[in-house]
Amino acid sequence: MHTTLPPLLLEFAATTVLSFVLGLELHSYRRAQDEGVGFGTTRTLTLIGAAGFVLWLLDGQHPRGLYLAGLLALAAWLAVDLARAQGAGPGGELLPGVIALLAYALGPLVQTQPPWMPAVVLIVAIVMLAEKPLIRKISDEMPVAEGVTLAKFLIIAGLVLPLLPDTPIPGLPGISYAKVWMAVVVISAISYAGYLARAYLFPRASTMLTGLLGGIYSSTAATVVLARQARRDAALAALAPAATVLATAMMYLRLWAVIAVLGHRDAALRLAVPFGGLCAASLAVSWLLWRGAAHAGAGAASPSLDTRNPLDLPVAFLFAGLFVAFAALTDFVTGHYGVGGLNVLSFVVGFSDIDPFVLSLLAGHFQVSPTAVLDAVLIASGSNNLLKALYALVLSRRRSMLGAAGWLVASLLASLAWVAWMG
Repeated sequence: MHTTLPPLLLEFAATTVLSFVLGLELHSYRRAQDEGVGFGTTRTLTLIGAAGFVLWLLDGQHPRGLYLAGLLALAAWLAVDLARAQGAGPGGELLPGVIALLAYALGPLVQTQPPWMPAVVLIVAIVMLAEKPLIRKISDEMPVAEGVTLAKFLIIAGLVLPLLPDTPIPGLPGISYAKVWMAVVVISAISYAGYLARAYLFPRASTMLTGLLGGIYSSTAATVVLARQARRDAALAALAPAATVLATAMMYLRLWAVIAVLGHRDAALRLAVPFGGLCAASLAVSWLLWRGAAHAGAGAASPSLDTRNPLDLPVAFLFAGLFVAFAALTDFVTGHYGVGGLNVLSFVVGFSDIDPFVLSLLAGHFQVSPTAVLDAVLIASGSNNLLKALYALVLSRRRSMLGAAGWLVASLLASLAWVAWMG
């Protein structure tokens, strides 16, 4: 006989388990800090979580009188305990109270929200308790300007985006104000993640790691930095070709991820094979170049990649402007010159920032087939590799860069061959 547990019982069990885990983590935190048991033992937090569940359940419809009364009673209890503990000296007396309030809120979260929401709350609480040394280190080392940077990202993602209408821009069917700014948010988030990793997690990154992180941030910028420093530093010059090709491999992953995240799933599926092949081949070439440099006795130099923050609001507005400008230019070119004009435009645009061009291509409705649009994406990414090959040779002025430049040119030829074969 097949039986299932009542959903309410499962929700209550989840609440008590999550509250129990919070209590265990708080107890571990206190032991690590050599603090006494004090308020907020594992049993107390478990019972607080159960009480929050029961009071929310008994309240039924709004207003939540019983639950709010319980919250006020808990707040008064915490206030009395905090006042009593003031004479014990400085410490984390506020922390047990905050954890108790989270435990009390778990019951309503489990009953009203998707399962991932209480899980996320628990994860955040555990990380805040378990990673105190790392959090203190980050807090001590992070400049004040990073708070301004975070505020800029919140403005870009949380303030501007919700205010923009999802209506088409005049003259550009399929491209809305919200779509343009969503592209800005996604690109900014990925670049910001690369910046944080390079600036704080790996401040003394080796040459190869610089290529990897630089490719996430901007493969063109990484190529320029590696080439310039290879010209001045012989130790770095040996590994710079491998790092340059690695940055390009990351460019394909980054661009494909942006396309998928922005909802262009058909395009992402059709680009998976050419982008995946070019990325895998670039990784193989990078490994071969690295092996050759390692056999030659090259050391792990640490180039100083420019880590200026990418989240300047003028840069975001510039990206949005380029997005709209490229969309308008593409609409004009495809309307007057067809696929041939689009291919030429894609090749030329590859010598600039290809992100806004590629995303405007995929977002708009132009007078060419979807296949022609994907061909243009491949052509633009390939010609951007030609630009990086020129940067690598001209700025480094070293013969060791010939291998990387040769592969970058070969990747352009491979992109063009794929376009011709699929056409």
